[in-house]
Amino acid sequence: MGAKKENPFSQVKSYYHKNLCRSTIFCEKRGKFFARIAGRKKICYSVENKHKSKEKTYKHMKIMAIDYGDARTGVAISDALGWMTGQTAVIHSWKPEKTAEEVARMLNESGAERLVMGFPRNMDGTEGPRASLYRDFAALLEQITGMKPILWDERRTTIEAHQILSENNYHGKKRKNAVDAVAASLILEGYLAYLRNHKE
Repeated sequence: MGAKKENPFSQVKSYYHKNLCRSTIFCEKRGKFFARIAGRKKICYSVENKHKSKEKTYKHMKIMAIDYGDARTGVAISDALGWMTGQTAVIHSWKPEKTAEEVARMLNESGAERLVMGFPRNMDGTEGPRASLYRDFAALLEQITGMKPILWDERRTTIEAHQILSENNYHGKKRKNAVDAVAASLILEGYLAYLRNHKE
């Protein structure tokens, strides 16, 4: 018998650090930051609503990340310590209000204390053509959940999610049902890595 393929979700963390480490400087409208880490750990992330306090230590918390889409929205929730992806789901809806309500329900049930939302940017760092739509949905999320989403750079996230699934022989309908959740996991892993390297 051939070797059993691993679940792609279990490979997101190692895949992220192996393939997605970035040394590019990303500039945000509200601020910019650049982190240099020696050796293999070269990480630079782009994030809005950056917490500026340097006196706080890393706080363990459950965090939810979403990969918003017109028909499907991927959801990834960290473990209780906020170290890795603990569970994933996909919300199927064409209606932003229904999607936001489902996100609110999952927030309440999971006990997540922070909400991260993938935000579309072009490769040069400027906002993508769907940025306005995403900002409107972020505002809707804040209104319904009472929690202001952190907008996280999602450049190439969907492409990388497809690559992970291809490497694990996920094709056709099987891939379609999983890609959004994998993309949300990549967004979550990126944000968790940022928190570990930028103590709050």
